[in-house]
Amino acid sequence: MRGDIEKQPDLIVTVSPEDLVPPDHPIRNVKKVADEALRRLGPRLGELYSERGRKSVPPEMLLKSQILIALYSVRSERLFCERLQYDFLFRWFLDLPGVGTAFDATTFSKNRERLLTADIYLDFFSEVVEEARRRRLLSDDHFTVDGTMIEANASLKSFRSRQGGGKPPASGGRNTEVNFKGEERKNDTHASTTDPDARLYRRGNGQVAQMAFLGHALMENRHGLCVGATVTEADGWGERVAALELIEAVRGKQRITLGADKGYDTRDFVDELRHRNVTPHVTQNTSGRRSAIDGRTTRHPGYAVSQVRRKRVEEIFGWVKATAGKAKTRFRGIRRVAADFLATMTAYNLIRMARLEPSAA
Repeated sequence: MRGDIEKQPDLIVTVSPEDLVPPDHPIRNVKKVADEALRRLGPRLGELYSERGRKSVPPEMLLKSQILIALYSVRSERLFCERLQYDFLFRWFLDLPGVGTAFDATTFSKNRERLLTADIYLDFFSEVVEEARRRRLLSDDHFTVDGTMIEANASLKSFRSRQGGGKPPASGGRNTEVNFKGEERKNDTHASTTDPDARLYRRGNGQVAQMAFLGHALMENRHGLCVGATVTEADGWGERVAALELIEAVRGKQRITLGADKGYDTRDFVDELRHRNVTPHVTQNTSGRRSAIDGRTTRHPGYAVSQVRRKRVEEIFGWVKATAGKAKTRFRGIRRVAADFLATMTAYNLIRMARLEPSAA
């Protein structure tokens, strides 16, 4: 017998969001670490707001929202706010009541510049890294660095001459047809009208050129956690310059090792590392040239270990692009792209720590 659809009656729900989240869910440990890091940031966050006027959405809530956006592959802040109206796990994570209006997407836009100016995204990332250090999850001696291309939120059609020249479009309309054949376009003479910070970049010979940024990550080799992250303009030497800046922030008085791929095998980069008391465990590039890494380094067993461990940095970039959806950024301007990249790396560290210490929930 065919059943009939019965209209759902109105119910009075007496259960809280806390009761709906399974006790062994990894998000519990993520929330615990994030809340502790934000508690230590509390005094700094309080300095950003006036003591008078209407109360704003707490900045801790906005930072934790960025974590959820990355962990659950939410495509935009607007979609996140829409989901926040009915997703009890999201509301629990943000310490919101089970019912009631939350906030809309304009809250992110209104507060982003305030958080960027105070480097809060970097501070949040650093606090999570320090928590991992307190839990003895980090290596202080062995690291790996690598970079990846982040497609900019700008089209090739916006890459035009700085002098206002260039060929006129073949047809009118919003999405005009443009023929770039025979036109030489370089970053020195051209810039994107959509995002001037983006650069025309190709991954290698034979690859398609795209408007892009470069994201850089410094990984410790014990558990594969990210201990340093930044975004630079896309160019041929940006990876090595960023690597030196990242390693400078973590090195102490003791000698450390730094693994990297063939792209970092240059004489000036290797010499800079040795000058900073860093052993360069860089993959040798012998394709028609002489490698800057010689037997002084390759003869040690630790070099072979670093060559195996360094490949784990690709897991970070794989998660960032496939799960967090950052293969192409939603933001424009290098400061905003960098802040989003740092928030994503913070989310990666949090979920990685939750998996390493499931009993800590």
